[in-house]
Amino acid sequence: MRFDHVGVATRDATDLADLFGGLLDAPVAHEETFDDMRIVFLELDGGGYFELLEPDAGGTIAEYLDREGPGVHHVALAVDDLPAALDHARDLGIDLVDEEPRPGAWGHEVAFCHPRSTGGVLVEFVEH
Repeated sequence: MRFDHVGVATRDATDLADLFGGLLDAPVAHEETFDDMRIVFLELDGGGYFELLEPDAGGTIAEYLDREGPGVHHVALAVDDLPAALDHARDLGIDLVDEEPRPGAWGHEVAFCHPRSTGGVLVEFVEH
């Protein structure tokens, strides 16, 4: 596993992309609307991304922002074999949000580990 990205919930991905783009010298690598949210990936020098999550029309990010406010939403780790990563997490007793891989942003397969089992951190596995 290796670091892939940090997901940041925001009400305005454009403004935050401008801020972090300038602060981190991180250009926009990809943008899309997916699953009731607008997603902007900023490419970090040396590898990895900042993923900005803006609610489009309700959905889980809107609910998250209403409950928690803006900020870090999740940490994503790239894996070569997503089903094997899920099996490994299960073997360790980690509760999963996703029992099976599902489609994610940028055409990748993803699955999330529940934060109650990971020290309060929502962990995403992503397979490119």
